[in-house]
Amino acid sequence: MNAAVLSDNELVNLYVNGNEEALKALIARHEKKVFSYILLSVKDKDLAEDIFQETFIKVINTLRSGNYKDEGKFQQWVMRIANNLKIDYFRKMQRMPVFENNSEFDIFNFINDVEPSIEHKIITRQIHEDVKNIVKLLPDEQREVLEMRIYQDISFKDIAEMTGVSINTALGRMRYALINLRKIVKKQGIILS
Repeated sequence: MNAAVLSDNELVNLYVNGNEEALKALIARHEKKVFSYILLSVKDKDLAEDIFQETFIKVINTLRSGNYKDEGKFQQWVMRIANNLKIDYFRKMQRMPVFENNSEFDIFNFINDVEPSIEHKIITRQIHEDVKNIVKLLPDEQREVLEMRIYQDISFKDIAEMTGVSINTALGRMRYALINLRKIVKKQGIILS
């Protein structure tokens, strides 16, 4: 078998049919890119090796179970598995912080110094983008009041003066903006948490 001339999917088929060398060829073909991708995110070689091994264990189990869909995108599939495992790791670390036991440890220092994880920052940024896109769907008058109040922190009194309406009208527009936002979120099945 000359693995260099075979496609990923041909190697997958050979492995599924019992050729262990095909799996070795697949791993050798993709290990550098997958490992580098993981290492760039986690910045710890040992951890990257663990996630890399877990990735290929999932690959092997999926191939053996016959659940792999042959769409000609083996590498993207493996990268998606690696990405999901990496995200799982970050979630687990966020829920279960590791503390070093020593006499100088103070929980209050830890609470004040904790920075959000990379995953948390990415999710928060995506939620903000989703909200901005939803806000664009509001009627102009409602969107204007909502943006002035939420994004520019302008008081309702000042909003009323700037838009030439009464405070009650400004408050009403804000109320309807929030009602409409909830409807849009529910209708589109968007999760904002």
